[in-house]
Amino acid sequence: MCGIVGISAQRSIVHHLLAGLQSLEYRGYDSAGIAMLTANGIERLRTKGKVRELAALQKQTGLDGVTGIAHTRWATHGVPSEINAHPHASGEVSVVHNGIIENHAELRAGLIADGYVFESQTDTEVVAHLLEREQRGGRSLFEALQVVVRRLHGAYALVAISAREPGTLVGARLGSPLVVGYGDGENYFGSDVQALIPLTREFSYLEEGDVAQITLTAVHIVDVAGKEVVRAKRISAYNADAAQKGEYPHYMLKEIHEQPNSVADTLEGRISGGKILTQIFGVDAVELLARTDAVHIIACGTSYHAGLVARYWIEQLAGIPCTAEIASEYRYRDPVVRAGTLFLTISQSGETADTLAALKLSRQRDYLARMAICNVPESSIVREADLVLMTRAGPEIGVASTKAFTTQLVALALFTLELARIKGLAAARYADGVHQLELLPGLIGEALKLDPQIRAMAGDFAGKHHALFLGRGTHWPVAMEGALKLKEISYIHAEAYAAGELKHGPLALVDKDMPVIAVAPNDALLDKLKSNMEEVRARGGELYVFADESAAHGMEGRHVVKLPATGIIAAPVVSTIPLQLLAYHIAVLRGTDVDQPRNLAKSVTVE
Repeated sequence: MCGIVGISAQRSIVHHLLAGLQSLEYRGYDSAGIAMLTANGIERLRTKGKVRELAALQKQTGLDGVTGIAHTRWATHGVPSEINAHPHASGEVSVVHNGIIENHAELRAGLIADGYVFESQTDTEVVAHLLEREQRGGRSLFEALQVVVRRLHGAYALVAISAREPGTLVGARLGSPLVVGYGDGENYFGSDVQALIPLTREFSYLEEGDVAQITLTAVHIVDVAGKEVVRAKRISAYNADAAQKGEYPHYMLKEIHEQPNSVADTLEGRISGGKILTQIFGVDAVELLARTDAVHIIACGTSYHAGLVARYWIEQLAGIPCTAEIASEYRYRDPVVRAGTLFLTISQSGETADTLAALKLSRQRDYLARMAICNVPESSIVREADLVLMTRAGPEIGVASTKAFTTQLVALALFTLELARIKGLAAARYADGVHQLELLPGLIGEALKLDPQIRAMAGDFAGKHHALFLGRGTHWPVAMEGALKLKEISYIHAEAYAAGELKHGPLALVDKDMPVIAVAPNDALLDKLKSNMEEVRARGGELYVFADESAAHGMEGRHVVKLPATGIIAAPVVSTIPLQLLAYHIAVLRGTDVDQPRNLAKSVTVE
């Protein structure tokens, strides 16, 4: 959720630390800071607000050095402020932290009893004091961190420096990602490879419970048992150019327009001769899918909406039961797992805390296997799963997910169609579904051409405070995603309902000041949806309809946007595009921070 950068070098590094933080700004944060080892010991700069304000402070003070750590914080314990910003310090130690220390209150009480004074309200400061106490007792920083993490309950990625050991950084991870980067006469820590790409392309991904030490020339890693281990070095395929806005004013708009290519990339090499290649899911996929008698989908936020669409697809095409559930709820109940159930997780980052915890918890239950759909190859969720299907959205910088969602839908469609084929789906229906996937990049391109019409429509919403989204079948989750996009970036309160539920309460909200957005594919529920829309019109509501061009007959005279004609597989993907564009243009008119909306983070790595 937050960003970490750490560097041990023989040259000035402060600008590399700041650049690393800037590359992680998309994750969301409310304060930033750096700590450097100097001739005066550890010196810190911290500020509430953006990295640019931290950079201005650094320019004013001239702080620099060859060893340092940097952090962007998203507040969990204590309000956003300079005093709560990371890095935190105790004596000759300074530390940065992503995650939550759940037993911080107990640890704080013990440290206060020992005479330690706390300046912040954060859970992180206890780690700084614990490390300082261990070092005072004669331990090296590496040894101290190994002792300290055994006392911590919760999730963390930690990186620390000590004035007692110039040139040395130590790090640890549990439930929050941390990578080691390798350089020439220098080494690095980062919460994401993206922060370090300008410095190196060679990385090791720390595993759960790992503690690592880096110096100018060496990297040492021990596992959760304290045994020295070697983690494989990987060459990142990440392209730093992909994280540039180019000609677009915002990352979100760029990523919306990248969807024809990202969907094509997700399909590439996975369909041959009109058939989906089963092996794309993993070496045991053929046998496991044949034994799958039910699917349990677990995800959060936008990924959960993708899972809800897949629930309709799986039950309709494969003819087996499917449930979709929010990961944070799954973790705290006792689900009944029927024999032959496949556990399926969906995550853009592969580090979503609740989804990852649910995946680990699933190993205590009698699932057939665990599958992940994800956008990040070396992520924790990918490493935990038995079967994996990677989306190929590429880096998504905007906090509000766009291309990650549509590529998730495409990956889920590939999975559904292949599962359905194995379960006996008629050859003609299977072939039609595969053909729809092959047409998708072009259909998305056609939908993007509607941008001028949607931009003009957005003016009707700029002064509104509420909006209602309606859909039926697979387009109810699409409506939910549309409402989420609008509320995320424009701060307009938006809700989505299955259209048939209108008369059960939401209709009371409809008046001339409540715009109602309906998604209308040409499917078996179209006539039902039209009746629901008439209910809105009869109450004076203003209707905005995104309709399959073959379903738009009789809708003239309303605010109607006609979408390319599609089928059951392609329609939810194509219908999503105008809702993304609508939310974007409304947010621009309202003057909000489109790419970094308030209070939100890109990768949610805490519960």
